[in-house]
Parts: sequence; C-alpha cells; structure tokens
Amino acid sequence: MNSHLIAVAEVAQQFGARIGIGRATRLAGLLHDLGKYTPQFQARLSGAQERVDHSTAGAAIVVQLARAVKADDRIVAELIAYCIAGHHAGLPDKQGETFSTLSERLDGFSAAGLDPIWKSEIAPEVADLLPSFPNWEKTDRTRAAFQLGFLGRMIFSCLVDADFKDTEQFYACTEGRQIDRTWPELQSILPGLIKAFDTHMGEKRRSDSLVNVLRTNILDHVRSHSSEKPGLFTLTVPTGGGKTLASLGFALDHAKAHGLDRIIYAIPFTSIIDQTAAIFREVLGDDVVLEHHSAIEDEERHPREPRDADSTKADKDKLKLAMEDWAAPIVVTTNVQLFESLFAARTSRCRKLHNTANSVIILDEAQTLPRQLLIPAVWALRELAENYNCSIVLCTATQPALDQQKFPARHPAALPLEGRELAPDPDHLAERLERVRLEHHGVMDDVALVAELGKTDQGLVVVNSRKHALALYRLAKEERLDGLVHLTTRQYAAHRREILAVVRQKLTTGEPCRVIATSLVEAGVDLDFPKVWRAEAGLDQIAQAAGRCNREGRRPVADSIVAVFKAPENPPPPEIAGLSADMSRMMARHEKLLSPAAIEDFFGEVYWRVGAEGLDRGRNDRLPIVDKFRIGSGGTNFSYRSVAENFRMIESGMVPVIVARDEQAKAAIAKLRIETVPSGAIARDLQTYVVQVPPKALARLIACGHVKFAEERLRTAQFAVLISLSLYDPEVGLVWEDAEYLSQEAIVI
Repeated sequence: MNSHLIAVAEVAQQFGARIGIGRATRLAGLLHDLGKYTPQFQARLSGAQERVDHSTAGAAIVVQLARAVKADDRIVAELIAYCIAGHHAGLPDKQGETFSTLSERLDGFSAAGLDPIWKSEIAPEVADLLPSFPNWEKTDRTRAAFQLGFLGRMIFSCLVDADFKDTEQFYACTEGRQIDRTWPELQSILPGLIKAFDTHMGEKRRSDSLVNVLRTNILDHVRSHSSEKPGLFTLTVPTGGGKTLASLGFALDHAKAHGLDRIIYAIPFTSIIDQTAAIFREVLGDDVVLEHHSAIEDEERHPREPRDADSTKADKDKLKLAMEDWAAPIVVTTNVQLFESLFAARTSRCRKLHNTANSVIILDEAQTLPRQLLIPAVWALRELAENYNCSIVLCTATQPALDQQKFPARHPAALPLEGRELAPDPDHLAERLERVRLEHHGVMDDVALVAELGKTDQGLVVVNSRKHALALYRLAKEERLDGLVHLTTRQYAAHRREILAVVRQKLTTGEPCRVIATSLVEAGVDLDFPKVWRAEAGLDQIAQAAGRCNREGRRPVADSIVAVFKAPENPPPPEIAGLSADMSRMMARHEKLLSPAAIEDFFGEVYWRVGAEGLDRGRNDRLPIVDKFRIGSGGTNFSYRSVAENFRMIESGMVPVIVARDEQAKAAIAKLRIETVPSGAIARDLQTYVVQVPPKALARLIACGHVKFAEERLRTAQFAVLISLSLYDPEVGLVWEDAEYLSQEAIVI
C-alpha cells in the first residue's frame, strides 16, 4: 500500500519543486489514497464488489494534522484537502447544494476504520507548506483568495499527473506494455532550434520587397529584447508584419536566456491552429511540436484502459499521451484549451497545468479574449507571470487596452505593461504598414452588395451570421458571378482547408475569386484581396477584416478599399451592435481608425461601457468568477467545480454533427464499433469533420432520419452522424433548414 503513496509523493514532489511547491505536493501524494488503509478497501482488493470512498480519508486527515500548525500552513493543508478529495472525481466546491461538497465529505468522515499503521509507514510532515512566492497579495483579499485558489489547482495538477503516471506504469509493467512519454527537454535542443529558425529566416532576408525588409527589422528588434526579465509583454504589429514568426523567435531566444522549459502558443480559433502548427513544423521540425485543439479532450480514463487498437505507430500514441500533460517542448493550442484548463476541475484537464509554469506563453490575437471573462483570464495570466515564472506575450495587431497606466485607477482587468512593448514603435509601424483605405458606405442591401462585388474580379465580403452569408451567396449565384466561393462554419474544418487552398490559388493566378464569408476568415487566415466589404461590427473586427486586404502591400493604398456597410435585412446581434456603436464614437475622435491610438481608445470605450460586471460574467451564475474564491476566519470557501462549470469561453449553444464524406472520416466512424478504442481518441480523429448546428436543428434532423447516433449502444448519444449526405452541399456546407423538405421528398419517391 505505502509503495504507491510514496512513489506518487516523490513524483509529485519533483513536479512541484520546479515551481516551489514541492513540500505541499509531496504531502498530497502521501495522503491521497489514505482511505485504502481500511478493511473495506482490502476486501475490495480480494474481490468484494462494495464501492469504497478512499479519497475522503486523506482530505480529512490533512486538515486534522494541520490544526496544530501555523495559519499559513493550515490554509495550504486545506487546499491539499480539496485536491485529495477530488483526485478522481475532480476538484469539489467547499460548500453548496449542486454537487457533493468538501464540507459534506469532511463532516461525514470517521477515522475509526483506518489502520493506524499508516502513521509510521508514510510519516507525513505538515510544515512549511506555503511557497515563498515573490508576489503574494497583501492588501486585496479577493486577489489573495484567487492566488490561493490558483495554487490549489497547481497542487492538484502535480498530484493527479503523478498518480496517473505511477498507476499507468504499474499496469504497463504488469501487462508487458511499453509507454513512451519521452520528449526532449527544450533547453537541450534550443541551440538546434534557434539555428533552424535562423536558417529559415535567412531565406526571407534575401527578399528585397519593402514588406519583407520591414518584417526583418521587426524580427531583429523583437529578438533584441529576449534578455529582458521574464513577465508580461506586448507585441503590437500590424497584420502582415510577421508577428507570428517574430514572437516565435523571441520565445526561442527568451527561453534560452532564462532557462525556461516550454513554449506554448495559444490561438483563438481552431480554424487556424493547423496553419500555425504547420509553420512551426516547417521551421523547427516535426518532432518537437505538439498540436492540441480545444475540442480534443479525452474523456476521463483509467490508466489501465487500452489505447486505440489501430494505432500501431508509437509516435501517434506518444502525441495522444502528450495531450494529457503537455510534456512537449513546443505546444500549439487554442485559447479555449489553455484558459478553460486554467479554470478546470476535471483531472484530465488539470493534469497539464504544472507544465505551464516556467514557460513562454504567446497569446496570438490577444484582443479576442472573451470580454465577459476578461477579468479572471487576466488575473490568471498575471498569476502565471508573477508567481510561476512565465513570460506572457500579448501578441496582436489590435492591442486591447489593458495597460494599468491607461486604465482607470485600480481597474480589475489592468496589467502592469508599461515599458514592456517588444515591437519597434507601434504607431510608426502602423503608418509604414498602412495598406488600406477605410470607407463607410452606409446602408447596402444584398442586391446592392452583390452588384458591387460583381464590379471586381477579386473581392471578399464578410458578414455577421451564417444565415446572411448563405442568402448573399445564393443571390450572387443567381447573378452568375464568376469565381464565387462560400466560406462559413456550415462547412467542416477539413473542407474549409480545401476551399482556402483553392482561394489562395485563384488569388495568386489572378482568376476571378469572389468570397462571401463569416468572421471566421478574419483572424490569422492568410488571404490577400484587393477589396473587402465588412458588415458593421466593432473596430477590432473591422481591423481584422482589413488585414485580408492588400496584405502583402503590392497594391496602392488608395486602390485597396475596406468598405464598412450596414445590412438592413440582417442587423448585427446585440453584442456586435454595441461594439459597432462604440466604433461609431471613434469616428468622431480619430482621423485614422486603424491606428493603435484609435484601437486602444475603442477598447477603453468598450470596457468603460460594460463595466467591471460585464468583464466577469460566468455562464449560469451572476456571481463573478473571482468572487467564488473566498478566505476568512473559517479558512477557505472555494468553488472549484462551480467555476469550471461557469468559465466557458465559447457559449455557442450549438451541438456537433459529423459529416463523413471522405475515407478518413469513414474510417474513424468504423472504429466506433471497436469497444477497446476510447471515444476520446475517435473524437480527436473526427474533430475536423464536425459542423455545429442549433440543438433544435439536430432534433429535426434526427426526427427526419437524416442524422443518427452511431453505435449508440456502445457510445451512448455522443456521435451524431449525417446519414443524408445530400444535405451537405459541396458549395455551401450543411443546409439543415432543408431537413423536413427532403424528408417529405423521400416519402413521395
């Protein structure tokens, strides 16, 4: 019994020692399975079927042991209690009515059944548990509680990762399996990575185009700041200025200068994560980059469960394992995966958290952080930077106004960013990289818009909804416009990649190319049109749309028009309407609306309008996320599970439908029949073949026989697969509105 506890304690201590919490994580490891020192659990080992709670005992005992120690250690001991109680089911709330709470479990515990031999076998030490972090909050009780809650989640991460790996290793040895979790340490390979990066960028230096010369100057300036003290940084570079590779160059040099363990690159949209990961692999090689989508999340699994029976390649299995703990030296992921993990309660999502410490974390398109969760997201970033030795780079063309020097006094979302800009003079860069002229075309109905699109051989129209995009495309189709392309999330991601490849080819060869799209085309999608039309929206979205116009600077600015219009038949949803009004106020204040000053003013206007309450608003609870962590004379009152339920970066209200039009998707669906293949592994393979639809639309599709849950007996209602492929139009994607019509048509036939 004690061998597992000691082994987990030692591994957890190794994980925790890297971030100064080794004593706390060792104690958590020693006590996490204390409930196995009972006759009931020993009987279960002998074949008894009775369910035994073996996690409450350690949680209760660590609190009891801490009664005789100083107050700081009692607080950390209580954090450890949360971790031990939740090391299988997930971190609990201290109090509440919805879930099984920590208080209920501790109140119902009796130590009478524990074999006292545990005291001599594991000899836990409850002392000096509070880490000596450099930036403990001294005055603001809410921030202090948030910091402690964050510490608890880091202890939890070390504990559950150590527990899982020790158990996994035990079963692997017993069953004669080999597990490869070995990745090279970043510091050992950095010289080679930097050399590869320099070689790649050397090819670009030979270009004499004005844009490439400017990109080279930006890169050199950014890298020259790599020796600066770790912490928070901004990188404000206009679209097309090469900020992706500039931020990677900084991260490599900065990690080398300060001995950091990992580079994490977080991207706002799954639609461009493949593109960025491909760039990094091209520059650095295939064997150092882990790509982890937000929706790729294995269900909770026991370490003994077999992996994908068809995965014969060791490197494929290794990538799956690395998604659990982010052990790779370079991780490319999404904002959703990163931030929802930082506020998670589930063991599978929290395992990776301790590996975010001692890292360079680059947030691409930082302005896309969801406004309703800005305060908790910013607090988490600040905590990583100030107490967990991370460098955070807020990387964007439209920098959100987060600098505390420019925010109102003590605004909760403010960050200490003064003097931490990596780019050379963002205002001057914006002038030199000015490539478009912004025009306001007022009201344009669909007929007028299609007529304007017909006057140019290559143009992009961006609207605010899938419904509007489809109606506009159908009207343009009726007008027989050449080179017409529809691009929305009605199409699954793998299909969109094919469409984008065709669009890029047409743009390069000069063929007619008229694209009607939703906002998915704006951030990070590398397209270059001579003219763009954008439905009214916030200034940040207008600026992103402008980044698809004259991107390479090959055309005169005067001829590169971004036309902003109002769509009378398709007004923007309330959130975008509010942002559009904020933008309108900028028009009276700034001559150049795409300048850094105008964009900063825009964000300040938005933050002032929505107020602090609008910057911390969970999904189902009016109580702000940061107020769900409280400390007082009675110890802590943390709501870990409630926070995880309420911290949702994407609340689309949509549900997935799988569209299996190619052999790879069909092969993944066939695996659903194989009981030994985990559902999470199959979901990963199907990630790029999913279209999100409204719940009512899914119900209608099922009722009409167009969608069925595959292998429902084995997988329950997890995998909704499109049976009637005729509903998927190769030009526009899934047209679920036709479900009832096609059902009636089938009856007539």
